[in-house]
This record gives sequence, structure tokens and C-alpha cells, in this order.
Amino acid sequence: MDPVLAIDGGAKSVTRQFPWPVYDSREVDAVAEIVRSGKWGNPDCGDEVAKFEKAFARYCGSKYAITCVNGSVSLRLALIACGLKPGDEVIVPPYTFITTASSVIECNCVPVFVDIDPDTYNISPAAIEAAITERTKVIIPVHFGGQACDMEAIMDIADRHGLKVIEDAAHAHGAEYKGKKLGTIGHVGSFSFQSSKNLTSGEGGIVITDDDDLYAMMHSLRNVGRIEGGQWYDHYNPGCNYRITQMQAVLLSHQLERLDGQTKKRNENGLYLNDLLKNIKGITPLHRGEEITLHCYHIYIFKYDASEFGGLPKDKFAEMLAAEGIPSFKGYPHPLYKQPLFQNRNFMCYAIPETVDYSRVVCPVAEQACSTDAVWILQHAMLGEKEDMEAFAGAILKIQQAVAAIAGN
Repeated sequence: MDPVLAIDGGAKSVTRQFPWPVYDSREVDAVAEIVRSGKWGNPDCGDEVAKFEKAFARYCGSKYAITCVNGSVSLRLALIACGLKPGDEVIVPPYTFITTASSVIECNCVPVFVDIDPDTYNISPAAIEAAITERTKVIIPVHFGGQACDMEAIMDIADRHGLKVIEDAAHAHGAEYKGKKLGTIGHVGSFSFQSSKNLTSGEGGIVITDDDDLYAMMHSLRNVGRIEGGQWYDHYNPGCNYRITQMQAVLLSHQLERLDGQTKKRNENGLYLNDLLKNIKGITPLHRGEEITLHCYHIYIFKYDASEFGGLPKDKFAEMLAAEGIPSFKGYPHPLYKQPLFQNRNFMCYAIPETVDYSRVVCPVAEQACSTDAVWILQHAMLGEKEDMEAFAGAILKIQQAVAAIAGN
């Protein structure tokens, strides 16, 4: 019997739900206790924020951690602390969320997009090297989907050119490169606690660093320009109130206790799913090198070859896959430089030269990933069991067989 796809009324391949976030009475009681105390703010009452910052720094192996309202602001704090001046250039990948680049615009600086590696979908070190000019000051490698960038090569480039490195680790809580937690290899690590992230409080962010000066500046910027030991109404730097609440902090502290177990589960499932999918024609898991000692699979990404699915377009394949019950998505529709913000130069700042023309930027690998190749499975699905990974692979085979059956008729 020919397989009947769920999108056509057939049975779903996956009927299990993958709830996110994961919580129980511990989180509920902890937040309720803060609410009943009436001590909600930061830093005027309570110490849950400082406790979480110390715990997260210890977990990562960094000297300092500074919370803030979201992962977009964490990037902005890091960029300003790195001493950027108007018109400076920051190298970023085009296959990432908008704020990796828009935070650079907010700092009156110029995002320079360089292509990604076709095997990992992370920023290409060779492309970074080729893009450096006398105006380049910072590199932002994004550990996309929780997959570690080639940090050894990137740090070598940065050291030779005197550049700062801000690791965008919004997807990479708990992941490791050569045994080191991501976010601790560059000068600053930036994380998000937005609702979809592997460690979440609904919203929030954090920056980590070992550098005393970077810490002092980011801490000040987060707290309306105040400095440690200063008076409440003395403001030394052009910061803002980017503080999180006691409720967010206590929620994060309890969620952090779950992170190691969840990361190990995602890592095991990712390795198993790699073994299952590599045997399906037209499906190629992203390359995972030996230097990636722990992958947190915020997004499990595979490359899709329509020629092995009867020419079925990626968008339609992704729609069919989601209908089979897999939390999945077709990924970004286009690289960042094709966003209206960049195409229309809606920058609202004065320091980006008129010669910067994003309509002329082309990153072929990123464009192919967006248009035809990249398909995502979302992180909460990677907390399933081995039989769920088998069901994911089975759903892909089901689609392939259904398409073949139609072609044979």
C-alpha cells in the first residue's frame, strides 16, 4: 500500500507532544515565593539575580556574568564595551537572527556580512579573513543551532589582527568546543533566555567574560551607567535600565539545574539521528567535527536535496514534515542582508557610509541554505527518546516513498 501522508489525511508519523518549557512545582513555588515576598525588583531588593549570575558564570567556567533584559541587548552591551566608534566594522554571518546584525546598527557601526561554511552553516574563517579592513574591530561568530564555530581559527585571526571576538551563543547554552563551554573562548559570550531557548525565563539575556574592564563597562551599561561602589544617582556611562527581575532570576536558577541533563539528551539524540538520516538519499546532516565535544542542538539542521524527492520544493517538504507531527521548520527565507532593514537602509544613524550597499552583497552558501537546502528540527523535539528519532527518520522516508509513488503513477 502506498503511504498516505498526514498532509493528505493519513496518520501522523509522530503523535507524541514535546512540551516546552519543562517545569514542575519547583519553579512554580520559587516564583510564587518571590511574588509573596513583594521583593520583585533588582537591585533594590532581593539577591536572586546575583545568585543566578554567579551560578551561570560557575557553570560556564567564566569569571563574570551579567544578566540583562534579552539576548539582543546582551550583544549591544558587549559591542559598546569593546570600544566601538561610529563607522567601525563588525563581521557577522548572514545566516542568523536579525539582532546579530541590527545590534551593530544600533551602535552606529557597519555590519559586514561574510558567507557560511557549506558543511556546518557557521561563519567561514576564510571569509572572515578576506573581509578584514582597517575599520574592522569585532567579529561575531554565531554558534548556530548550538553547533560550535571553528573557534581556534577565528581566535587566531582575531589575535593576528587585534580584533575582539563576541561569541553569539544564543543557541549554545551548555555546548562545548574542545571541552570548553561556548561563550568562554572569545572575549565576551552572549546568551539569550527567550522562550524558545534551551535555557529560558520567557525573556532575558546574559553576557560572560573573564576581562575585568569589559565586565566593569557591561555591568555599568546594564545599570543606567552606574558603577560598582558609586552612588545611586551618579551615572558614569550612557547605559540604560536593562536589569532583569528577581522572578526571572529564580526561574533561571531552577532551569539551570535541568540544563546538563537536557543537553546530554539532545546531544545523544542528535548523534543517533545523524546515523539514521545519513542513510536516506537526499538527506545530509550537518558535519560535526571531533572538536565539538558537546552539541546542544537548539536546532537540528539537515540539508535537503529535492532531486532525491522527485523535485519536491523544500517549502512543500517542510510543510509535509511538520504535518507528520515533527516540530520542524523550513528555516530562514533569506539571508539577513536581504531584509528590508538593509536593502532600504533604514538605519536611523549617521555613521554608515553611503558607499555601503547591501543590495550588492551575495553570500551563495547562505542563499542556497535559505532557498533550497536547510531544514530545521526544533530543540524541544530533541528531548524525545530514541524511538522518536526513529519516527522522525521514518517520516522523511514516508514522504520520499509517497513522492516516488506519485511519480510512478
